[in-house]
Amino acid sequence: MKQTSAIVLAAGLGKRMNSELPKPLHPICGRAMITHVLDALIPLGLEKVVVVVGHGARLVIEEVSSFFDGRLKLEFVEQHTPLGTGDAVKVALTCFSDAYESNARDSDILILPGDAPLILTETLSELIRVHQEHSSVATLLSVFMGDPTGYGRILRDKHGNVSRIVEEKDADPEEKLLNEVGTSVYVFRQSALTPALRILSPKNAQNEYYLTDVIEVLRNVGYEIKAVTAADESEVAGVNDRAQLALAESELRRRINALHMANGVTMADPGHVYIDKMVEIEKDVTLLPGVILQGTTYVASGSVLGPFVRLQNCRVGSGSRIEFASLCDMKLEDDTVISLAPERHIR
Repeated sequence: MKQTSAIVLAAGLGKRMNSELPKPLHPICGRAMITHVLDALIPLGLEKVVVVVGHGARLVIEEVSSFFDGRLKLEFVEQHTPLGTGDAVKVALTCFSDAYESNARDSDILILPGDAPLILTETLSELIRVHQEHSSVATLLSVFMGDPTGYGRILRDKHGNVSRIVEEKDADPEEKLLNEVGTSVYVFRQSALTPALRILSPKNAQNEYYLTDVIEVLRNVGYEIKAVTAADESEVAGVNDRAQLALAESELRRRINALHMANGVTMADPGHVYIDKMVEIEKDVTLLPGVILQGTTYVASGSVLGPFVRLQNCRVGSGSRIEFASLCDMKLEDDTVISLAPERHIR
């Protein structure tokens, strides 16, 4: 793969979250939202990952640095004034060598938001593959949505190439009827991206520098813009409020449960089993309804948990049986039996 780096945009204020906690740090399945995005980048073998921070910068840097120490080559840069995604990328490019220097290699840069926790490595890999296979200057990830409200609409020319992206606040009534939308995920050739950013104008409904406008800039100078369409709209959905946070958590929990079941774990009712992402479970474990496994919990084979069990940062030995219990920071030996069932009153 051609030299490729990534920029993760995590500087937004997240006003609709109505929270003092920076939006990238809101937890999903036991981990900060932005860490799920960065997880998807690890297998790509990127040169480096630049994270643009803003509100709550220190907290975001501390959380991400501690979690990904040694697993990603991370750099952080702060967008001090929130002037839009185009400005955020311009700030991030200060971490890159000038592509026009005589000894510099022209690299590709993957750009994605820090509030898309369901994005898959396979989707990003395919986006990069298509981009490099066609030697494109810009390739974007789009998706068809049943309800595109809130997203920028993709406009294509008669040949099917992307001509521009129009943000919803700037779209006319006809453009708002389109249901192919941008996902805020792109791959750009650095040597084309840098000058295009200089041309951006904040003359729009939000008085911001839109990264989406780079597509039209590049198209106007004669470049063809490619697009890869994601199959599942839930994968690329952003998280901007608490309702969307709950939807993302629900989908990620479904994925986690499906993976454990594929690895040999039995669930009597997967819809009522909640497992954090860092939990490890050996095969031939049975989970009954009402089980909540959190933190770094580990469950050995042959154990039966539930109904109504909550374990946080616990290690459960093989062949154990636990029901009606809430335990934290405990190590249980093999064949442990715990039942805190309420007394049954027989009349």
